[in-house]
Amino acid sequence: MSKNLDAYWMPFTANRQFKQAPRLISRADGMHFWTPDNRQVLDSIAGLWCVNAGHARPKIVEAIRQQASEMDFAPPFNMGHPKQFELAERLVKLTPPGLDKVFYANSGSEAVETALKMALAYHRARGEGQRTRLIGRERGYHGVNFGGISVGGMVANRKMFGTLLAGVDHIRHTHDPRNAFSKGQPEHGAELADDLERLVALHDASTIAAVIVEPVAGSTGVLLPPKGYLERLRSICDKHGILLIFDEVITGFGRLGSPFAATHFNVTPDLMTVAKGLTNGSVPMGAVFAHQKIYDAFMNGPEHMIEFFHGYTYSGHPLACAAALGTLDTYADDGLLTRGSKMAATFENAVHSLKDMPNVVDIRNMGLVGGIELAPIPGEPGKRAFSVFLDCWEKGLLIRTTGDTIALSPPLIIENKHIDQIIGTVSDALKRAA
Repeated sequence: MSKNLDAYWMPFTANRQFKQAPRLISRADGMHFWTPDNRQVLDSIAGLWCVNAGHARPKIVEAIRQQASEMDFAPPFNMGHPKQFELAERLVKLTPPGLDKVFYANSGSEAVETALKMALAYHRARGEGQRTRLIGRERGYHGVNFGGISVGGMVANRKMFGTLLAGVDHIRHTHDPRNAFSKGQPEHGAELADDLERLVALHDASTIAAVIVEPVAGSTGVLLPPKGYLERLRSICDKHGILLIFDEVITGFGRLGSPFAATHFNVTPDLMTVAKGLTNGSVPMGAVFAHQKIYDAFMNGPEHMIEFFHGYTYSGHPLACAAALGTLDTYADDGLLTRGSKMAATFENAVHSLKDMPNVVDIRNMGLVGGIELAPIPGEPGKRAFSVFLDCWEKGLLIRTTGDTIALSPPLIIENKHIDQIIGTVSDALKRAA
């Protein structure tokens, strides 16, 4: 293994700090990573919200191995391979009724770009090309491409990159201090969805193509939708002919205890983006689920002509499709798309047991996702949580921090003993960080 770390510019990483004290992992299995010196580390964040079935699952590994030996690549434009169609058929059996079409991308960021372009092109195809405005939400995260950071609302992801896309606006986020230490879906804040009506009044509905939100905002610190919020947002979009896009890159494939957040909350969007858990993080892949009406709007003109001028060289890549099929088999074998609902109460009680720890100012949870918000050190935002992250790493636990919030999203195979270890390690680290 190379000991020179200088050449690699690491993503979303404090590069100088890391290279002074590297945190390297070289092997993974089940609930754990191992370091090069064979130290075991419990993975409490499913890799990066993505390894929902746990690491190195046999059916996924074998599916990738077999596909690599059979066919490494197939051109996706004007050509296809069987696994693309098999996977799409299996996926739409899991989605809410109406979301019957699958368009493949290679990441959550690309899935978001695809969905935004679909929304714009859909309105043009049906004669409302003036609907060009896109609405995101403050504190939203929709990947790192220009469309995603434009509709996204996390300041650090936007401020360095110029004016971004024109014609984008944002509704308010859903973080309401009245809901501090709520267990599950918060009681207060459904009226925050009415902020969309403010933007309709400002811009006029006839100019708005789509609204994109995460049903549960993950990367900004686990912000949950208040009761009635998503339903109200759906109603306002219907009222004004605006498409509703759910970004389910994090919430998809069992994170909340249901196959998708749309299923969990019984609110069906017009477009839905997924990635991460689609292949259990094993091969990069993303997808957009589109409502039948959106697909049908494009199916006009001469049959030999391309209907939607968009796609990627690696859309529906053979290895990715094989990995996704192996992942769906694994989810089905272990009942993982709903297992989160069985573990949710235990996980909730455990996470909320940290309420009285030093500097904890809020705890939020749903399914198998939890956020523990800490009071920042004055003048040094993010430092307190990062110190907890480093402490936990040294004690054999991998957590994630965003700002001063600790995010937990363990693999769905988690057992009670793992929950006990996570909470015990975080608790001790919080005491030391006081």
